[in-house]
Parts: sequence; structure tokens; C-alpha cells
Amino acid sequence: MSGFATRAAFDAALADLPMADGVARDAARARQNDLTKPPGSLGRLEDIAVFLAGWQGTARPALGQRRAAIFAGNHGFVVHGVSAFPASVTQAMVANFSAGGAAINALADSSGLDLRVVALDLDRPTADFTTSPAMDEAECLAALDAGASVVEPGLDLLVVGEMGIGNTTAAAALCARAFGGAAGDWVGPGTGVDSDGIARKVAVVEQALALHGNAPSTPFEALRRLGGREIAAIAGAVLAARQQRVPVVLDGFITCAAIAPLAAAVPAITDHCLAGHCSAEPGHIRLLGHLGLDPLLSLGMRLGEGSGAAVAVSVIRAALAAHNGMATFAEAGVAGAL
Repeated sequence: MSGFATRAAFDAALADLPMADGVARDAARARQNDLTKPPGSLGRLEDIAVFLAGWQGTARPALGQRRAAIFAGNHGFVVHGVSAFPASVTQAMVANFSAGGAAINALADSSGLDLRVVALDLDRPTADFTTSPAMDEAECLAALDAGASVVEPGLDLLVVGEMGIGNTTAAAALCARAFGGAAGDWVGPGTGVDSDGIARKVAVVEQALALHGNAPSTPFEALRRLGGREIAAIAGAVLAARQQRVPVVLDGFITCAAIAPLAAAVPAITDHCLAGHCSAEPGHIRLLGHLGLDPLLSLGMRLGEGSGAAVAVSVIRAALAAHNGMATFAEAGVAGAL
């Protein structure tokens, strides 16, 4: 199990990213071209199978152990009225996850995902990032390490999701810091705030960006100053998964924003990631473009919780069912390629 006990450990992991197995990837592509269908006729299902082959190091990848990890945290800046709901809802929803009553419970079950919920100091929100960094170094490292802890040996696929009232505001700040643009380019309705609520969110993001504008422009500092515990945990989980060559399915705007600081510095961090869906949160499509990710689904979802990514796992399972279950031309006794 990988961890990030120090800032140096985090920086070193980001600077030394394992790459996919090109031999396995080529073998998987060759198999796709030999299956009883015209080459390319299954579209992205073929690409998904080849992608997984590269990261699993085998021409015939499988999804044995697959996990959804949902991280929860609270944010100090919610005192500025950026959400339609109070911070207490984070704790209530975590209790709902534990009771099995949330959308992610049902969707994880339908996709055969082992669900892990990691609540991060919900009774102790991060500091208000309009007046100080959201976390000190130790708090950020603890969150990164909590994310890394869900990546265990033998894992074949990781879905990441989140719960945290107000966290679309933190996500917008991270995106603006990582990829530029005005606060208004990244801020959206989140849980459903009205135009006044969006204006408050824009003002909060602008204040945070101004306060931290002269801070070191490193991924760690961006997460520490503008993120939240659940957001840093997602970044830690994605980086730890890369260390073990575990493919990751990202959910919506917040999970993608969690790796925005990493991707701005090291674009290859997204090579082992799939975008499960495109959220209805308006900044998400812009962010996916910066990350170089093409979403598997676009269903108008904006719940979070890893819900869109969990649905996408059904598509990934279908891709492998075709890849591993179809006959080749030789096996089927079909003469010549279609």
C-alpha cells in the first residue's frame, strides 16, 4: 500500500509515474482486430479493453476486485452561503451511505463494486480559504494518505467519488488556479443555488485566488490552500493507484478538479484515468478538455458520490465481456476478416 507521509514522498511519486505496458496493449489491439467483427466496429468498447490491458499488463484484462471509494469532508468557507444546504448534510449523507440508502449504494451494487466510505474529520471543517490556507501541511498529508490507503494490492479498478457540502466552490478555485480563466468560468450551481448564490460563489473563489495568488505554484500547495480533505484524499488515491498501475474511473467535476493541480504540472497523471461521465455542472466539460479526457457517458447527472462513474463501470464490464468472450475468426471457423 502506497502512502504519502511527507510532502517529498508526494512530490517524488508525481515525478516518477509508471507507464502502461505497451506490449500488452498491442496484444490486446491485435486480439480486437482478430475477433469476429469488422475492426473498430465496437468503437470505444474496443479502446476501453485495450486501455485496461495496458494497465493490467495482460492482453486479456479482467475486473476481479473493483472498488468505489467515496471521500467526505467539510469546508470552512460554507459560512459565506455558497451552498443550498448546510454543512451538517455531509454527515447525514455519510450516515445514509453507511445505512445503504444512497444512490451510490444502489449503483455500486449494480456494478459489482466494493464500496468504501472514508469520512475525514467531518466535525472539524477545513479553514476558510478566503482568509487562510484550507489545511496546514500535516492535515493535507493526512488527507492524501487517507486516499492512498484505499488502494490495496490486487485491485483491478478504482472508482473515486466525494461528498462535501460546498465542494464545487473549492473545485472551481482549484481549476482556475490550475488552468486559468476567471472565477465565473468555473463556478456553477452545484447543489442548486440561485443566481445570488452563484454570485456569492464567484466572490468567494475570487477572494481565495487573490489571497493565495503569490503562493508556490505546486500541486501540493494548491491542494493544501484551496482544496479540502476529501479533495486531497481523491488526489492521493489517484496517485497511489498510478503507483500500482490500477486504472481509475473519475466521477464528476469535483473528482476531476482534485487532480487538476497534478495534471497542470504533470499532464501524464491522467493516462491511467477514464472519465466516467460528463456532469451537468458547467465547468466539468471545460475541465475534461484540459485533462484530455473524453467521458464515457453524458446523462445529465450532477449528484456526485461517484454515481456517474459507477454507472460507467457497467460499460467497462461490457467492453471486457466482448473482448474476452467473443471468438476469433479462427475459433469460429470464419474464413477471412470481415
